[in-house]
Amino acid sequence: MTTYKYKARDAGGSSVSGVVEAYDEYEAMELVRRSCPVVEDLTPVKQKRRINIDLNEPLWVEDKSLALVASQFSIMLRAGLPMSRVVELIANQTTDKLMKKILTACAADVASGHSLSRSLEKSGKKIPAVFIESVRSGEESGTLEESFDSLKTYYERAHKVKAKVRGALTYPIVLLLLAAVVIGIVMVMLVPRLTNMLVSTGGEMPGTTRALIAISSFFQHYWALMLIVLAAAGLGIVAWNRTEEGKIKISSVRMRLPVLGRVARMNTAAQIANTMSTLLGSGLPVTKVTGIVSRVLDMRCVGVELAKGVAKLETGRTLAEVLSDVKNLPEMLKEAHQKGLHPG
Repeated sequence: MTTYKYKARDAGGSSVSGVVEAYDEYEAMELVRRSCPVVEDLTPVKQKRRINIDLNEPLWVEDKSLALVASQFSIMLRAGLPMSRVVELIANQTTDKLMKKILTACAADVASGHSLSRSLEKSGKKIPAVFIESVRSGEESGTLEESFDSLKTYYERAHKVKAKVRGALTYPIVLLLLAAVVIGIVMVMLVPRLTNMLVSTGGEMPGTTRALIAISSFFQHYWALMLIVLAAAGLGIVAWNRTEEGKIKISSVRMRLPVLGRVARMNTAAQIANTMSTLLGSGLPVTKVTGIVSRVLDMRCVGVELAKGVAKLETGRTLAEVLSDVKNLPEMLKEAHQKGLHPG
């Protein structure tokens, strides 16, 4: 809720001023007009925001929690309970702290007559756009229970896919870390001992051996500097990844990596197929679905290319033609759409 300060005149023409709490300025205007027919001024009150950072609170709701909440919404709505009561009950029952916080805030808005989708939008990026748009489509078409059923299936599938991706990435990442540790041990401990042995023999060493000794010497004397540089580079990459340009460039590099790139491409294809299947099943038009999918993809480079396809769809091109223009997607996904198969 937002607090608005108003100046108005009552039925007798007397000047009246005060404050009112409302979801937006249109609702605030209606509330003031109930007692004062003429509203002269209406402005939101700027409140000082307290910075309350909870380090234990996640940045967004996990897929597993979204699947469970969607299932609960579907069951309770089919039982005939009103939406305001459903939101309140689920907010009290959920064990996810972030979801409880969001639904508790939504309960007050829904009880005052606002739609659930509009209330969920206030959470920002903590609730995915797919969830919000599916709920909005269900509200508009009167098939909210079916929308929650589709969301339950979608997020259960998404949770399983992400678990498989994490499992596939664990092995190569562990190998890379072990290789880095072994190389460090060899350079810092083993090579210096071999160097002393070679120097004591007095023979001339080949160029590759001298280069290896020089690298080992650098590791010994500048290992702290190397750690600082690596840490600074890591922080720089993280900061750059928060910018739009950084997200595009970094995701593009990830898609081209030998082993990890294939995993990223297959995961992106699964995201596109599953998300489109859910949103199209909710009754959203293909142009809007494509726009939403382009915003929720993990690989931003693919999302940017897919976003360009919205204009192509509006000019009459098919979804298969749009996907064929997107780079770094498996041919299997493109072939499926060209043959008219439904995504997912």
